[in-house]
Amino acid sequence: MSAIRVALVDDQALFRAGIRMLVESQDDLVFAGDAADGRAAVALAARSRPDVMLMDVRMPQLDGIAATERILAEAAHEGREPPRVLVLTTFDLDENAARAIRAGASGFVLKDADPEFLLAAIRTVHRGNAVIAANATRDLIAHASRGSGRRPAPPAWDDLTPREREIFALAAKGLSNAEIAAAEFLGEATVKTHLSRVLGKLGLRDRVQLVVFAYEHDLPAG
Repeated sequence: MSAIRVALVDDQALFRAGIRMLVESQDDLVFAGDAADGRAAVALAARSRPDVMLMDVRMPQLDGIAATERILAEAAHEGREPPRVLVLTTFDLDENAARAIRAGASGFVLKDADPEFLLAAIRTVHRGNAVIAANATRDLIAHASRGSGRRPAPPAWDDLTPREREIFALAAKGLSNAEIAAAEFLGEATVKTHLSRVLGKLGLRDRVQLVVFAYEHDLPAG
């Protein structure tokens, strides 16, 4: 299997140097370049074709959200495989990180996460799965359950059956399929089927988008 090509976008030179050293210490990862702002990130993605991009949210020239949108849009326009974008954030709960996921990012991690967690996150998103920062799922739902006056649930929410809403709430709390199966006395295959239907009805890509959807629409955590 070929090594995973990792690119980094962050406006802090010391942080970029540290991440580069970390990536280059791994046999299965290759450092594919770095950029200090969003505009340079778009050019880097087109030039280096990384598999995974670590993307800071707050940057000069073009922020990480807009850069992510452009990078994914250009890849789609050119008919090539887009990089998986992993957002870097300073806060457990960052609305900008949530917006980046809506823009197409595969998840987000904290900048001060343990190196092993970051490396695992890179490998996880490269496999096509989503990653969300530790404790962030709980924090997102805690905010959502306070009634923050966000957007009302869209009409598609009404299309969910009572059982699907139960599955939604448990998935939004960060429970795995096995944990949901145990809580609801269901088989894991049944949970997977329900979750797939929930994502399809709501037009969501994965569990991370599900968590953000719950946060943005003040939906109950079950």
